[in-house]
Amino acid sequence: MRRACVHPASETCYRDAVTDFADFQLAGGAAGRRIVVAMSGGVDSSVVAALAKASGAETIGVTLQLYDHGEATARPGACCAGRDIRDARAVCDKLGIAHYVFDHESSFRTQVVDRFADEYLAGRTPIPCVQCNMGPKFTDLFALARDLGADCLATGHYVRRLVGDGGAELHRAIDPARDQSYFLFATTREQLDFLRFPLGGMPKDRVRAIAAEMGLGVAGKPDSQDICFVPDGDYAGLVRKLRPTAVDGGEIVDLGGRVLGEHPGIIHYTVGQRRGLDIGGQPEPLYVVRLEPEQRRVVVGPRAALAVSAARLTDLNVLGPLTGPLSAKVRSMARPVPARLHGDELVFDSPEYGVSPGQAAVLYDGDRVLGGGWIAETQSAALAA
Repeated sequence: MRRACVHPASETCYRDAVTDFADFQLAGGAAGRRIVVAMSGGVDSSVVAALAKASGAETIGVTLQLYDHGEATARPGACCAGRDIRDARAVCDKLGIAHYVFDHESSFRTQVVDRFADEYLAGRTPIPCVQCNMGPKFTDLFALARDLGADCLATGHYVRRLVGDGGAELHRAIDPARDQSYFLFATTREQLDFLRFPLGGMPKDRVRAIAAEMGLGVAGKPDSQDICFVPDGDYAGLVRKLRPTAVDGGEIVDLGGRVLGEHPGIIHYTVGQRRGLDIGGQPEPLYVVRLEPEQRRVVVGPRAALAVSAARLTDLNVLGPLTGPLSAKVRSMARPVPARLHGDELVFDSPEYGVSPGQAAVLYDGDRVLGGGWIAETQSAALAA
């Protein structure tokens, strides 16, 4: 049982955290072992490094330089760019541990940024954080940690790694407001054996209190944003820059094909969107029901048209038994809902709304992550009735 931090700013808080995670789930304890910490320059990974150092392990901080585009390097909330690399190095200097920086901008551009743009052009809603975890952050860091002779790779993600009868399991964080399990569904069994997530059992205020107690300069640093490579939050602007054809406009039509207006490019729209359609005078609120990129059409309809009875998943990653009832989360901010998986088809017990191709469907048994896959297409509840 993890101890609660009654006085978040006290030395007791830090001492308790060290005791809670002293072994980093390493057989025989962490003392004398080697732990590589993935450091983004934020408070979370910095505290993980501090806990690893306090455990008695030889601790090495590793930062991947992923993006270094002008404004993004200085904007609060960016990660893995110039300012954050400097912050990570300062933390390592404070802790007295080694720090290495590896340039992975090329793979990040190919695996994450270019795919982000192409997904929008294809009428899907991408999740670049998952792609980053699947590629540079886990696959590349995993290999680097192995090359450095590490016994484990520790990160600042808010999830829990528990060991059950069948081995390592991935579980949601104790703090539901901080849980990042949706973005880590594609973690493989091999990666999960090697990864450690010390912060999954802590609330954020405790993490910041530890950073302050240790005198780390990042204790009050703002949290990183989900999409670190978009300097001003203008996703469409970035896609337009990378893919000039993204500015091609087209028609906004209703479910029957009647033209209601025009749009400046499908990259400005996602399934479930209501605002920004500029088609006033309609008898009821209309939502984006689907995107038809080949025709450059945005199809809109009433909210009832968003109801989905099932979704076909691709690239399914399995971390636990998927037979029988489970719950599925189809957006990062959505609640898990009851569902069943039949082959690659996820069937919802009740119609679900806002299910968009390109997003992930993450499957749970209570707090345990069973796996998940990418939503390739959906089945309308109205058509299934």
